[in-house]
Amino acid sequence: MTGRPTDTDRSRNTDPSTGHDRSTDTDRPTHPDVVGTWVTADAHIRQQLLPNGRYDEARGDRRSAYTGRYTVTGSHLDYVDDTGFTATGDIRDGVLYHEHLVLYREQGPS
Repeated sequence: MTGRPTDTDRSRNTDPSTGHDRSTDTDRPTHPDVVGTWVTADAHIRQQLLPNGRYDEARGDRRSAYTGRYTVTGSHLDYVDDTGFTATGDIRDGVLYHEHLVLYREQGPS
């Protein structure tokens, strides 16, 4: 995607104006139907949707490559990363379609 910020543009989870660590925010509602880890078929991209309305996306060996917040309306997700970049996603038949990505819910050990 064009316009996506690079690692050097990122402030990670810290709000530059206040120094607040946003990864600990708990003021967002829990969405148990979407919370968890979603991965691409090749496991290169791993997106953790956290119960506090935050997400943390790894790409290959890059942990926390993209972080931000998400909101859920029905089966639709709106994302805003920590630099202000926006994206959307939709869950259909248990699959998360996030922009051009297709992610599957990671299953825990059986």
